[in-house]
Amino acid sequence: MDEHTTADPAEHGVGLVIGTEDATPLEFWVGVGADQFLQLDDVVATSRPVPGRDPVDIYGVVTQVRARHEGVRFDSDVFLVADGVLPAETSQAALVATTRVEPEIFVPPLPGSVVHRAADSERDKALGWERWQSRLPAGLSRDDEPIYVNLDFLDGTRGAHVNISGISGVATKTTYASFLLYSLFTSGVLGAQAANTKALVFNVKGEDLLFLDHPNRFLEAEDVDRYHLLHLPADRFPSVGMFAPPRRGDRNGTPDVAGRGHGITSFFWTLAEFCHDELLPFLFADAEDDRQQYTLVVANVTARLRDATDAGDGAVNIGGKVVRTFRQLADVIAERVQDDGDDWAGRAIGSGTVNAFIRRLYGAVKPLEHLIRADLARPERHRIELREQVTVVDLHNLNDRAKRFVVGVTLRRTFEEKERSGSARPLLFVVLDELNKYAPRDGSSPIKEILLDVAERGRSLGIILIGAQQTASEVERRVVANSAIRVVGRLDPAEATRPEYGFLTGVTRQRATILRPGSMFVAQPELPVPLLVTFPFPAWATRVGEAIDPTTGWAGAPAGGAGVGPADEDDPFAGLPAT
Repeated sequence: MDEHTTADPAEHGVGLVIGTEDATPLEFWVGVGADQFLQLDDVVATSRPVPGRDPVDIYGVVTQVRARHEGVRFDSDVFLVADGVLPAETSQAALVATTRVEPEIFVPPLPGSVVHRAADSERDKALGWERWQSRLPAGLSRDDEPIYVNLDFLDGTRGAHVNISGISGVATKTTYASFLLYSLFTSGVLGAQAANTKALVFNVKGEDLLFLDHPNRFLEAEDVDRYHLLHLPADRFPSVGMFAPPRRGDRNGTPDVAGRGHGITSFFWTLAEFCHDELLPFLFADAEDDRQQYTLVVANVTARLRDATDAGDGAVNIGGKVVRTFRQLADVIAERVQDDGDDWAGRAIGSGTVNAFIRRLYGAVKPLEHLIRADLARPERHRIELREQVTVVDLHNLNDRAKRFVVGVTLRRTFEEKERSGSARPLLFVVLDELNKYAPRDGSSPIKEILLDVAERGRSLGIILIGAQQTASEVERRVVANSAIRVVGRLDPAEATRPEYGFLTGVTRQRATILRPGSMFVAQPELPVPLLVTFPFPAWATRVGEAIDPTTGWAGAPAGGAGVGPADEDDPFAGLPAT
């Protein structure tokens, strides 16, 4: 008899293709053997003969599983079955979404065909990994098998950019973005280019990313094993540069951080840079309506400030008046735009429009006066430079207007430098959380235009955006659409129904509302279904209490920070003072 109709699932694989449900080339149901099981995300394989051709191998991923009683009619019959009064059989079945057909003869598997779990090289074949030139470790499956991303769709070869969505505090978006960077720099996929590849990371929440260069004191042996399963070392980021805004009112420009006392540089822009580099528009980068007339004033004033002359130490001379503070600059601008003879505001601009401009200008003074100044010697030492492999720019102590200014100005300068270099290599990865604030769905702003440029032209320039947000539905569509890799953590149920998540299957959308921290769905172009990945506990510190000073081996904060005591008496650093 035909082996496809008589196979015993107890002896062959995990089950058989069932004949009570339609089997198609793209999906089919598997009846699971009595002593077997299939779970969501399992990778399976089957085969069927084709007349006059070689057998067709069909691979897929389990996207749904079900169990039911056969031989009953009513819901209440379950009690009779449990009491042994009514005979019934329990059946289990799994829905499989096809991921690969080899050779590409798209025929359905036949009912009764044996289905087995794909493992090792067959699993690689099922997911297409053996055809990829470079595989980036993206995490582990729930049974601790490696999950990969095709580097060609991340480094600009065939696609670029990553977009990560999920609820704040639950989806661990920033942690996963950090893990992807760590994998990029330590897995060897970048080859010789890894040494020159850079990452620019904007830290927008707390001081979590200010300890990437410190080992995590709570890393356990089982966590180390998970890194080894991915062929990654369990270690800190080896090359990290840190920048933070200066403290308000501090004449020495001390970085405004609490937990880290050394290895961090304060940043600001001089008044001369503000004027000559045309940074004024970034003060108004809050996605205002294009119909606002004061934007005309912004453009006119920006052109006038470009003519300011240097007065030394970052100060400027405007019309014979030396300006050394941002507040003084605001006063000079307000005076000039209200002077009809100066024509700074532009012709035919009404007083209402001028007043709207002035109100917004003075509204920027308090949040930005410590970031735009000319009162510190050697200001060139306070410029954000991408010298290390990873550069972290801390923004968490700034308000939203100041954050937008720093992000916009830094991105524009980085983008322009990349354009001038004329080469896409070495790559630059930009990690930006709260993307909806910088590239919102509605309105326009200088930052949004830069991010659109990065999304649409960054691939050719070698700038790769790893953007994250709670809700992709609030982000400019073109930014999200140009992301080849989509990652989803825990989602709000209402958000999960939005069309931006159309790449998720119905079951996956439901699962996304109950995902635990450390689990993400990763979708990529060459796989028709998103894969669930888990990623190891960070080997680098994510807060001051996790940090080990790599120079002393002491637990707690680095020198000058607020240390913490050991977790327990078995801690290898118990008894050592927190540095």
